[in-house]
Amino acid sequence: MIKHVNEKEFNEKINTKRVLVDFFATWCGPCKMLSLVMEKLDKKDLIPIIKVDIDEEQALAERYGITAVPTLIIFENGNEVKRITGFMSENELENWVMK
Repeated sequence: MIKHVNEKEFNEKINTKRVLVDFFATWCGPCKMLSLVMEKLDKKDLIPIIKVDIDEEQALAERYGITAVPTLIIFENGNEVKRITGFMSENELENWVMK
């Protein structure tokens, strides 16, 4: 299940393993469409996924320079390893995650 996290939970999650973070906003159309794709990806259990609402967690959005949503970042042991912005299909997202 995809978990919405606050800053404290975020810091714990990204420092333990490889994790996909979805920075989103509730008012963002592409974010809503991507959310459905993320749920399908989550069922495949390829990578843990967490979501950060940029309006509720503005400090996190600023820390990571989130200027557009949706923005996806993969962290490994607390370090950003890759980032992409915008909507993706299920196949595009799965390919991006697995590369």
